[in-house]
Amino acid sequence: MKYLIFIVFLFLLASCQQNSKIGTKNRIIEIETDYGDMTIRLYDETPKHRDNFIKLASQNYYNGTLFHRVINGFMIQGGDPDSKGSKPGQHLGEGGPGYQIAAEINPKFFHKKGVIAAARESDDVNPEKKSAGSQFYIAQGKVYTKGALDSVQMQLNSRLKSKIFNQIQRENVEALTKSQTDGDMNKMTEIVDRIQNEVDSIFNSSKIEFTKDQIEVYTTVGGIPHLDGNYTVFGEVVKGMDVIDKIAAVEKDDFDRPIKDVEMKVKILK
Repeated sequence: MKYLIFIVFLFLLASCQQNSKIGTKNRIIEIETDYGDMTIRLYDETPKHRDNFIKLASQNYYNGTLFHRVINGFMIQGGDPDSKGSKPGQHLGEGGPGYQIAAEINPKFFHKKGVIAAARESDDVNPEKKSAGSQFYIAQGKVYTKGALDSVQMQLNSRLKSKIFNQIQRENVEALTKSQTDGDMNKMTEIVDRIQNEVDSIFNSSKIEFTKDQIEVYTTVGGIPHLDGNYTVFGEVVKGMDVIDKIAAVEKDDFDRPIKDVEMKVKILK
């Protein structure tokens, strides 16, 4: 009986020690692959994502999962539990732990090469930009010229303005329809002018402008600037950047899944 109590005590102690790791700062993890290892620092400024990743890693959740989607010049994605032991050619990317994580999008962290960010569903079904519970991607991207980066910024602002316009227009569709039905062109013109003024006001206050840091990084190190502000970036590779390029360059099928499985093992270093 005493031996049994001692064993239970040791189990509880180990459990408490494991749980005490959640919430601590300066977390460092390592992702081991056949193409080399990546050491990653998780950001303290995104504690929900940091702690969730540490929790899953401490449960060996990621061990045996694959980098199931790789696009050279873009990113490498993994963390789908359905990829463990999956058959060749099996479509992946829908699995997870059964929950989402509230977005922690911080303008301080952008999509430079080597950052780790949370995958998520599209805005159509996920307007709050909640992150997937386990799937993540590591940015590769490319190096931009200043002119090319300016073009990306223009495209992003064009999409943003269209999105704002469509939203405001939907909110005023009933009034527009009524003025058209009544043949009241003055009223219709008034509503259209009001919509345009509101769109301009919202757009001018939220217009996308790359910072000096973003411009410097995207024109030297590279990355994926068009994803900024839309996904939670929660860490970065501090050692093993070459592994990203090696994995991104592997042969893949029509679904961007590597022909030869790229399996990972995740260790908590600190």
